[in-house]
Amino acid sequence: MSETSSTSFSMIHPTASEGQGLRSRHMSVTLPVVAKKISFYKSGDPQFGGVRVVVNPRSFKTFDALLDNLSSKVPLPFGVRNISTPRGRHSITRLEELEDGQSYLCSHRRKVQPVDLDKARRRLRPWYSSRAIRTHAHSSPPAATAAPGVLRAPRSLLVFKNGDPKTRRKVVLNRRVTQSFQAFLQHLMEVMRFPVTKLYATDGRKVPSLQAVILSSGAVVAAGREPFKPGNYDIQKYLLSSRLPAISHHGLSKGTARSQSRKSCNWKVSIITSDLPNSGTSSQIYVILYGQHRSSAPIYLYGTDGAQFQDGHEDIFTIMVGDIGTLFKIRIGHTNSGLSPSWHCKQIQLWNMNSGKKFYIPVQRWLARDQEDGEICREFPVLNEGQPMLPVTVYEVHVATGELWNAGTVANVYISIYGEKGDSGSRQLFRSKSSFSFLRGQTDTFSLEAVHLGALYKIVIGHDGLGPGNGWFLDGVVIKDPTTNREYAFFCHRWLDQGEDDGKIARELYARDNSLIFVRQKLELNRKETWAAERWKFMKGNTLQFYNRLTGGFVRLHPDGTVDALGEKTDKYGLFDVIFNKGNICIFQSHEIRHLSLAVDNSTVTGMASGGARTELRVLHQPSRCALLESARVPGHMVIFDRGGKIAAESSASYADLSKEFVVFVKGVFHSSAVVLLATSRCQALCLQPDGSCTGVGGQSEESYWKVHKISSGICMFESVKNAGMYLRIKDGHCDGIGTGHTDCHFKIKKNLENASISLESTNSPGLFVGLQSDGRAKPVIYTKNGNVFFYPQVIKFGRENPTSMSATPSQEEEKIHESKNQQETPPESEAKCSLLSSAAKEIRASQGGETLLSEDEWKVLVLTGNTGTQANVTLRVYGDEGVTGPISLRKDSPEQLFLPRQEDEFQVEIRSIGKIQKIRLGHDGTSEQPEWSLQRVMALISSDGDTVCELPVVGEGQAGFPLVRYHVDIHTGQLRQAETESEVFLCLYGERGDSGLRLLDKSNMPVKFQRGQVDTFQVEAVSLGRLGKVLLRCEASDGSQYWYCEKVVVRDPGATAECIFTCERWLPFMSQGIIHSEIELYRQDMQIDHHPKIQEEANEGDWKVTIVTGDLENAGTTATVSLCVYGEVSCSGPIILGSGKYQLFNSNSADIFKVNLKDIGEIYKIRIGHDNSGPDPGWYLEDIRLENLDTRELLCLTVDAWIAENENDGDTSRERPVARTNKPALPVVVYEIYTYTGRQPGAETESNVLINLIGTRGDSGTRRLHQCKNNKVKFRRGQVDIFSIEAVSLGKLKKVLISHDGTGPGKICFLGKNVVVKSEEEDGNQEVLFPCSRWLDEYHDDGRTERELFAESGYSAGETQSEASWGQRSITPSKGS
Repeated sequence: MSETSSTSFSMIHPTASEGQGLRSRHMSVTLPVVAKKISFYKSGDPQFGGVRVVVNPRSFKTFDALLDNLSSKVPLPFGVRNISTPRGRHSITRLEELEDGQSYLCSHRRKVQPVDLDKARRRLRPWYSSRAIRTHAHSSPPAATAAPGVLRAPRSLLVFKNGDPKTRRKVVLNRRVTQSFQAFLQHLMEVMRFPVTKLYATDGRKVPSLQAVILSSGAVVAAGREPFKPGNYDIQKYLLSSRLPAISHHGLSKGTARSQSRKSCNWKVSIITSDLPNSGTSSQIYVILYGQHRSSAPIYLYGTDGAQFQDGHEDIFTIMVGDIGTLFKIRIGHTNSGLSPSWHCKQIQLWNMNSGKKFYIPVQRWLARDQEDGEICREFPVLNEGQPMLPVTVYEVHVATGELWNAGTVANVYISIYGEKGDSGSRQLFRSKSSFSFLRGQTDTFSLEAVHLGALYKIVIGHDGLGPGNGWFLDGVVIKDPTTNREYAFFCHRWLDQGEDDGKIARELYARDNSLIFVRQKLELNRKETWAAERWKFMKGNTLQFYNRLTGGFVRLHPDGTVDALGEKTDKYGLFDVIFNKGNICIFQSHEIRHLSLAVDNSTVTGMASGGARTELRVLHQPSRCALLESARVPGHMVIFDRGGKIAAESSASYADLSKEFVVFVKGVFHSSAVVLLATSRCQALCLQPDGSCTGVGGQSEESYWKVHKISSGICMFESVKNAGMYLRIKDGHCDGIGTGHTDCHFKIKKNLENASISLESTNSPGLFVGLQSDGRAKPVIYTKNGNVFFYPQVIKFGRENPTSMSATPSQEEEKIHESKNQQETPPESEAKCSLLSSAAKEIRASQGGETLLSEDEWKVLVLTGNTGTQANVTLRVYGDEGVTGPISLRKDSPEQLFLPRQEDEFQVEIRSIGKIQKIRLGHDGTSEQPEWSLQRVMALISSDGDTVCELPVVGEGQAGFPLVRYHVDIHTGQLRQAETESEVFLCLYGERGDSGLRLLDKSNMPVKFQRGQVDTFQVEAVSLGRLGKVLLRCEASDGSQYWYCEKVVVRDPGATAECIFTCERWLPFMSQGIIHSEIELYRQDMQIDHHPKIQEEANEGDWKVTIVTGDLENAGTTATVSLCVYGEVSCSGPIILGSGKYQLFNSNSADIFKVNLKDIGEIYKIRIGHDNSGPDPGWYLEDIRLENLDTRELLCLTVDAWIAENENDGDTSRERPVARTNKPALPVVVYEIYTYTGRQPGAETESNVLINLIGTRGDSGTRRLHQCKNNKVKFRRGQVDIFSIEAVSLGKLKKVLISHDGTGPGKICFLGKNVVVKSEEEDGNQEVLFPCSRWLDEYHDDGRTERELFAESGYSAGETQSEASWGQRSITPSKGS
């Protein structure tokens, strides 16, 4: 038996004087100051609170002495070597340059990263973060919305220098320094003052990950590239302290702090190892005590008299902890280290040496990877009068890996579960019920044993980043608690990968109410991702085919107006042109019969004249990549066919014999010169890697674009757009992208009718297809239907069936596809995009006396190169007053002989009629080794001024047509939090003579561009544009943290006296009406409406400006997608998507402005606004709504002042407000009480979300979720009456209700028994309306419908309210006199 001492401190705090906020003091006098009080901050680190130093001749005689002093106070890897002004403009080199009361930045390099000093001054030091006083602060489970505010306790770690135990530092493990393992090593490098690349445990074991650091014994050894050096790394000597430090005043009062210090006590721990064979361990044992106030940190049990925890031995330790309250459980485990880590523990005894209480815990369990369940960490409840205070529960953990390519991982996955009664600690998930864990698309089930945690509210899940392909795409986690029979769902749908998303490999996820919300959220996200991937098909001008899988035929529209789904693929009546597109509402006109379009008229599908309301169809995309076609005029009326291919109504046949899903095909996808994306999932695509290999995990961006070269019917080649001359191929058993255009690059395109995908079969090796392995790498495979050979094409740019060459010297040889490897085409984007991608370009304007081009005219182009030539691909654009032609590639048979120094090259180009020439633009793509190119007549180097586009006037008869102007552009970044960006920003100026082309704003007058509150000045040189009318701004941020808030743009023409102001006041990118915009057009201030930017188009008839004001309460903003519905005397606008809070809209204390069109709805009498409850924090406090008619200037102001959130007030996510009309009072807001009765048939209950829409003589309430039941905790049980209420503007006399459910959850069927009763109290009397039902709402019962339209019973009127029990058992009979 041995007795040793171990100590654990749960909280370490400095004195209250540390970390106080500092305020700059600016002197108002100019007299010399002997002592200067100066604040110094760390370059690029707003977390560093700054240090204040008094500088006088006695304290610092030289500037180097100040640098040395600051090096000990400001943590920089190589000390303070440079001091500069806050924005990094000027370096300080002498003490005399320092000004009293000012602030400066310290860095160890010349380059300085600016810091928001206001934020840094307000920032509390990391050790001031209050620790949670107890593990479960409340008796009830914490709300999911409140969970993110819970602060985890920082933990202290002792770090030794390798080989030098005397050099040590204490580090606080907080969230800032533990974002990733690399970030932690970087932090240690700053603290230890030497490069840290590896960590070891004190016994020499390597610490490979952040997870291992957190589970370490409280000390690590920091090393560079050298191996571990043994030493006396005694952590007990440094962790022991004579007294506990005071608790921060942020956590407890002073009196309480002193009380806590006195209550800190010693515990004696006795651990008996079993006498079974090999039951002793070589591992390090740790214990954690959980009390009602809080838990201790991991306490490692060390001895001084030889080995501990040997067979049959008792080991006794004395440990010191703070006041944890009444002990209710302990956790004991080991580090699985040494030669024989397995351990069998017999029992544990604990004595509180202050109170004298003793606790006995029988264990009798293995803690070993090769024994029992393989756990090396176990929890045990404390016994109270012989009974455990809490039960031990085996949680069932279901982990779903996503279906993206390379979504699986081989890394070690860890999880920690948090509940109202503590946490489970970090546990490795390593024994799945599946043969292999964490495979793509697989759900793994694990068992996790712990003392019962109460109601769960969050988990932390991550991996250690070890092994090849360690990145992981986690869909979500579901945890089943067998003790309470509850399920907790944790939605993720994100990467845990250092190379994807935000680079995090661990995530904190919060519980939903139940798994139903998890399923619904996942389904809704799948629908949104599918629509984003498929919406290109429905752009105006596309020609489509609709394939029905039930009938095996294509939809066709006959000349007599009849419609069926029996067409063949080549049937001419089966082609439809998209002639109208607004969001997901389209008009599909027959390609053959131009005067007819698909229409839904009174539930019948027919052909009608284009343009009518009945021809407008709403496209509803499903996760299966199929589409539903619904009438936009009458929602719910769908295009449906029976098994025979005939038009059918939903009630005309059994559910299995009807089909309303269509696979949509686009004609002309693989024409020559088309640019396509070969999607492998909803957000991944086939792309070419730098090493020439191909993978299916590329992003859906330019790197994944392929140019199509059509060989013959159904046979194509695919050339990488980003890497011209490199083709997709199958050769020698490999699939890669290093083909040169020979026959091994030829692929036969096999179209799959069932899902609109294609498969690529090699013509050289018939039977071999381009396929994907589970990690996404491409390889030749045999055709199967498991999805690894399916690619979903998306057209970026359509080609032409018989393309006309745009080359300067067209010839039959150049039209041959196999020679295209020697040519680099301009990337297939809009003109603005081409300007963006080109690395150098020149514009040359024609003189006023320019000639008019005739159609099909041939022109001679002479290009005289100066002293610097180029081998890049040169393109030409010609601008006229009636149009633009280009890009035209200037090339010949021998491109290496073009554009040589002092050489004149002549080209013949063919240009269509564009009217009078105004300018031409000459540019190149920068692919030459020498990107600079000078032209003889202008002698200008393109790269000399750093601009990517340079305009120069053409000399015509010795005179320039228009002067060359250098515009000065001031970009004002806003003052909002995180307004700055590191993304590239582009600008295009528009004037009465054309545009400047899209320019990269590269060279600013500031050292760091686009910082918060900063004005950046750029110069844009262009041939005079005349009077400026608008500018276009583009910012393509890679993620939300790089979004940019632009306040305004000011453009000055040196030759003019006035400046042009273009107000923005908007985030870029931004979302408007459901679409993400990365660019915006800003109009001159005197042309704007109230100085707010227009989005792409001028104001039209019926346009209204909508201002949404979010309140200034805490967490008032929302992450959900907000929609607006406006009701007029003639019609309703329908839901208008305003945008999503994910894109910097609807922030707390902000106003967002939108433009909506409300043409032909008549005089407005009410509005409804709501959100879809999506995102991590959907709750929203809406202050008011203002609508202004841009034509009549009519202004409507509607006050809301209410939460729109499921966890606030009545839980409704929609609000209605009436509008006071001309000579008419506003309608009242009425609370409708809804009584539903679930039938008594077996299976009648449901866990789905039940939705209702009340419809009366004054409109409808909109679809509302029956969310908060007034009389029952569990809704929609068999034979149960549930009472709900919804608030809506008075609907008048109720006519009918639409009631449905969304089909989510295990109990997704429903029998709605007997009646639905709706009661309301209005000024003109009470109303009670009965709607009979007694029908199933289930896909497989009754008629298969999950939505019912219930009409009011005509003979029923308001009477005495019956009791719920009697009402549920019999129908309500009409009262007398009805």
